[in-house]
Amino acid sequence: MGSVGDCYDNALAESFFATIECELIDRRRFRNHAETRQAIFEFIEGWYNPRRRHSGIGYRSPKAHEQAWLAAA
Repeated sequence: MGSVGDCYDNALAESFFATIECELIDRRRFRNHAETRQAIFEFIEGWYNPRRRHSGIGYRSPKAHEQAWLAAA
């Protein structure tokens, strides 16, 4: 994270919301807010948090990284 006012200040949040928009919202039409809310929850908890690969942890998923950390401990 950057300091207030520089170009990195909001980059993490903007990247996250751009991913949701590109991967989920632009590909579907939702009937109501509840359906949208449920789809976003399922996207975040079902794919984004447990399975996406991340460069900061050796291109492993957060779930795989945590399992490796627990096995080493």
